[in-house]
Amino acid sequence: HRPFIIAAALALWSLFTALCGFAQTFAQLLLARIGVGVGEAGCTPPAHSLIVDYVPKEKRASALAFYAMGTPLGGLVGMTLGGLIADAYGWRMAFIVCGLPGLLLAAIAGLTLIEPRIRASADELRARAQQMRDAKPFREALATLRKKRTFWLVAFAAAIKAFIGYGQAPFAASFFYRNHLEEVTALGAMFGLAPGGFLGLSLGLMAGIGGAIGSFAGGAIADRYGSRDYRAYVSVPAVASVVIMPVFLFGVLSPSAVVALLSLFFGAIIGTLWYGPVYATAQTIAPPHMRATASAILLFIINLIGLGLGPLATGALSDMFAITFGMGEGEGVRWALITASLTGFVAAGLFWLARKSIRAEMEG
Repeated sequence: HRPFIIAAALALWSLFTALCGFAQTFAQLLLARIGVGVGEAGCTPPAHSLIVDYVPKEKRASALAFYAMGTPLGGLVGMTLGGLIADAYGWRMAFIVCGLPGLLLAAIAGLTLIEPRIRASADELRARAQQMRDAKPFREALATLRKKRTFWLVAFAAAIKAFIGYGQAPFAASFFYRNHLEEVTALGAMFGLAPGGFLGLSLGLMAGIGGAIGSFAGGAIADRYGSRDYRAYVSVPAVASVVIMPVFLFGVLSPSAVVALLSLFFGAIIGTLWYGPVYATAQTIAPPHMRATASAILLFIINLIGLGLGPLATGALSDMFAITFGMGEGEGVRWALITASLTGFVAAGLFWLARKSIRAEMEG
């Protein structure tokens, strides 16, 4: 039933995205956005589980990384297309146009995605159905994963990486406005764009293209070396978490907006190398019938810490540096971004600790 679940989730969030365009009150818009969140939450766990069944073990990181490329590329297209439509026809039409095509994609997904498990023999299907009737999926999965040291180390390391990414994203434009406005204005004028338009396009391209490259590269590198040594699945994100530090610091401390943008582009590549290896590790460690639940638990931890705390903590740090320490708005946001990025050393340490247990748990 995984293709049906994926198709239903896609249809649900696409419908609610379109309904955002018809909202007349804040409460209606809030409810529609909640519907979008519910639909989105229902897609990735079964998608991860399905992808793992499609590909051999040594290609899992690459396959999951390819799937993860959809997030930065979709964000790039959505922000660009949504902005153009909103400017031309209003924000309501932007929601409608971005939402309705998803209903067609949902139908295509439901009709074309194949459930590999239906190829099992009748006896296997009956045994599996009886096992699922007797089990309590979430409780059983949690009890099983509780014994998997690698899963939790990787989950919290990934959550810290998300904390950095989600925390920095909302303040990137503010950083350039407060520290490089004159240069950004001049750069935008060269392309006939206002500062906001130039920054939006530049940061969108940086995150979309850089994130897609990093996501796919991380999976490919991990699979290449992980076929010989499973520790590569945590070594790649561990090393990347350290390497990104000087690249990011060079950018945010540079007096040049161009240098800062280029550094952040390369930072976007390095900063997304963890996607494929992390998701592949979680899917390989979990037993086959628990993979979707394991993915849901992993994403819950990542989003709770990353999306829930990242923007809040970075904003609070920016205000603290700017007001309490009297640095001013420009230096405040600069040092907030730097401070948030330093937590990457903790992520690197957790990934490195997972090297001790990943071989036994992935082979098991």
